[in-house]
Amino acid sequence: MRQTRGQQPDVHTRSDFEDRIRSGARSLAGWRVLGADLTRCDAQFDAVDPSGALFVGCVLTPEQVRRVRSRGAIVFPTVPGVPVRLDRDSLYSVDELYDTERYRDSLDARAYAWSHAAAVATAGGLTGLDGEGDGELPRNLHDHAVDAALERWRSNHSLVGVMGGHAAGRGTKAYAGGARLGHALGQEHTVATGGGPGAMEAANVGGRMADHSLDDLDEALTMLAAAPSFTPDVDGWVGAARDVLTRFSPTRETLGVPTWHYGHEPPNAFATAIAKYFRNATREAILLEICDAGIVFLPGAGGTVQEIFQDACENYYADESSVAPMVLLGKKYWTETLPAWPLLKALARGRVMEKHVHLVDSVEEAAEIVGRPRT
Repeated sequence: MRQTRGQQPDVHTRSDFEDRIRSGARSLAGWRVLGADLTRCDAQFDAVDPSGALFVGCVLTPEQVRRVRSRGAIVFPTVPGVPVRLDRDSLYSVDELYDTERYRDSLDARAYAWSHAAAVATAGGLTGLDGEGDGELPRNLHDHAVDAALERWRSNHSLVGVMGGHAAGRGTKAYAGGARLGHALGQEHTVATGGGPGAMEAANVGGRMADHSLDDLDEALTMLAAAPSFTPDVDGWVGAARDVLTRFSPTRETLGVPTWHYGHEPPNAFATAIAKYFRNATREAILLEICDAGIVFLPGAGGTVQEIFQDACENYYADESSVAPMVLLGKKYWTETLPAWPLLKALARGRVMEKHVHLVDSVEEAAEIVGRPRT
């Protein structure tokens, strides 16, 4: 039994539940019981007051559910057909999401298929558990659990974000540039991205390989170029990534924050920790919020432009101690192709964020700005 002196416990197993009650607990107020099979715990329920307890994803008999609810507990039982755990207490790993030989059978693919079907059911007015839309409550509970796991994980990491489009294919100049940026940033920080393909994967590759030489990184990029895109063959795309990881055994951590909202984009295999959300709006806000060391914006399209100004809004209203550097990489792109820079510069004028927004043309400049101490 894990001791939680001074706070209410999270209980994950039947044995822990029974041990705590055997040790003298008589009120479950404030308890969170997560994913435990409690069908044989009638005697324990008789011995305690369950008012104020929260049961999430537990296995309970219909009579137990009725009784504990009538005595003041909140119960969200296991929802049939949901492929993900609603009570998870850690971030995803690559092996967990890619848990089968073929991607189409994997947890990642199953979760997307379920989420899409649940969203259609909800939009159509179909209801399920407790009158909620078939997928609404499970998705909310899952994303809340990922929030908590991410908060714990990031507490001892200095995160630098790299934002950019998904279109940069392996073997391209844009992809190599993103990888070199991730490699440079990974010397001092943990690289965080949206966790998908393209520029996101490139930065995760570089950050993961930050403990290797640039020659090793170039060799890794050559290996990856054999499978330039996840279309039409996700398995080949992931397989090339696994070959790189096997060949070099990199040890640096990186973070990916993808979403099942974009189900056609599988998560890249170079994030050691993956905070995958069902709700894209939640994912976008969280990703920008957690990059305390700053964010570098590579060329991208609508999503990247949205991220620039969403981040700018946070910095616009922040005080000096809370502003994080914003670096737009690619002068011609951000002044001519998609001229976000003039608007960003005008927005920052006269605000504390003004000296923290930058337009550069090289990976080295971007890495130097994000790596420098704040003044």
